[in-house]
Amino acid sequence: MNGIGIFKASRVSLRVPLLVALLMIVISVAISDRVLSRLSEMQESNLQGLVDSYLDGLSASILPSMMRGDIWEVFDVLDRSASSYASLDLKETIVTGADGNVIASNRPKNRPSFSKLAPDFLSRFGSANVVVNQDTMEGFARRDLVYQGQRVGTIYTILDVSHLLAERRNVLVTLLITNGVLACLFAAGGFWLVSFMIRPMKILESHMRNSSGGLINLIDSKEIPKGDYEVSSLFHRFNELVQSEHEQREFARRLAEEEKLASLGRLSSSMAHEINNPLGGLFNAIDTLKTHGSKPGVREASLVLIERGLIGIRDVVKAMLATYKYERSQTRLTRDDLYDIQILAMPELNRKQQHLDWNVDFDETFSIPAGPIRQAVLNLILNAITATPERGTVSLAVRSATDTLQIEVADEGPGMSDALAAMLTQLELRSQMNPGHGLGLWVVRQILIELGGSAAIEPRSSGGTVVRLVFRKQEVVSHANAA
Repeated sequence: MNGIGIFKASRVSLRVPLLVALLMIVISVAISDRVLSRLSEMQESNLQGLVDSYLDGLSASILPSMMRGDIWEVFDVLDRSASSYASLDLKETIVTGADGNVIASNRPKNRPSFSKLAPDFLSRFGSANVVVNQDTMEGFARRDLVYQGQRVGTIYTILDVSHLLAERRNVLVTLLITNGVLACLFAAGGFWLVSFMIRPMKILESHMRNSSGGLINLIDSKEIPKGDYEVSSLFHRFNELVQSEHEQREFARRLAEEEKLASLGRLSSSMAHEINNPLGGLFNAIDTLKTHGSKPGVREASLVLIERGLIGIRDVVKAMLATYKYERSQTRLTRDDLYDIQILAMPELNRKQQHLDWNVDFDETFSIPAGPIRQAVLNLILNAITATPERGTVSLAVRSATDTLQIEVADEGPGMSDALAAMLTQLELRSQMNPGHGLGLWVVRQILIELGGSAAIEPRSSGGTVVRLVFRKQEVVSHANAA
C-alpha cells in the first residue's frame, strides 16, 4: 500500500493532526523563504550602501593623486581608508589605471604595481552592485575613476561577508527550530482537539459495531452530551431509528405468530373438511348395514366405503403429525419430510383439481434442518396452488449436491409482483409488508436469512413463475422425535 493509501486508511484522529503538521511545514517553508529573502535583501542593501560610501570617499581622495601621478599618495590613502571603514571587513583594495595595470594595492605582495589583473579575477566583479560569492564568502565591488568624462582608472574592492552569511544561517536555524516546535505543538493540539470532537462519534460507532450481529441497543441518556446540540440531536435521531427498528422487529415477530395461527387455521379447516366428508360416508354406510346388512352385496359395498373413509382420515391425521413435527424437533431433512409436504398440500390440490409434478432427487446424507425447509417448501407450494388456475399443474423439483440443496417450485399463474419478488431476492433490504399479504413469503424470507440461503425468481417460457431456493449444507443437532 502506498503512502496515500495508508493516509486514507488511517483514523481521522491521526489524519487531521498530520494535515495540521503538514500545513505548518508548508507554511514554515514559505515563511522561512520569505524571511531569508527579505534578510538577504536588507543585508545586501546595507552592504551596498556602505560600499558606495567607501568607494565615494576613496575615489574623491585618490583621484587628485592619480592625476599628479603620485603613487605613494595612493598607497597612503588606501591605508588610511582601511582603518576608517573597519566595519566593512575589507580584505583587499586595488587601484588600476586607464590601461588596466595595477597602480596600488593594500596588499602589494599579492598585486604588485604595474602588473595586469587576471581575466578570471575581473569576471568576479559586476558593473556597479556588490557581487556576493557564497562559496568563498566574499563580496566584490568596483568603481570607475572618472575625470572630466574620461575614465582614468578603476577601484576594485574585496570584502569579507562571512558574518552576513553566518547571520543568515542563524536565522534559518532559528526558523527551523521555531517552526518545528510549533508544528509539533499544533499537531499535538490537533490530535487532542479532534479526539475530543469525535469522542461522541466513537460512542455511536461502538453501539453500531456491538449491534451488528444482533439487536441494536439504545444510547443511554448519560452518554448524550448536553452542551453540544448537533451531537445530541444526532444521538436522539439514532435512538429514534433504533426504537423504530425494535418496533419493526416486534411487528415482524407478531406477523410470524399470526402466520403460524393462520397456517394452523387453514390446516384445521382443511382437516375438518377432509374428516367430515369421510365421516358422512361412514355414517351412511353404517345406516345401510343396519338396514340391509343381511344382503352380501350391500354389506361388501358398505365395508369398502368404510375402509376408504378410514384411510382418508388416517392420511389427514398423518398430515397433522407432519405439521407438528417442526414445532417439536430439529432433525435432519429426509425423504419422508418431503413426502409429508405432498400429503399436506393434497387437500388444496384436490379442491382445485390440480396436478402436482413431483421430481425429488434427494440424498439423505445431506445435512440441513428439516423443519425450516419443510415449512418453506409448503408455503411456496400453497402460494403456487393459489396462483395456478383450476386443473393446472404445480411443480416441485428437489436436487441435492455435495454442498448445496436446490429447490424449485413452479406455477402456471400470472406471475409474481415486484414487491413480493423483492421480499425473497433482496434479503439485505428492509421488507415493507402490507399486513395480510405475502405472509407466507415473509416466512420463507426469514428462513432464508436464518439458514443463509438465497432465492431467485424467473418467468417460465410456457407461462407462470419459477421460485428457486438454494441452501448450503449445515450441521444439525438431532433430538428425539416424540411424535
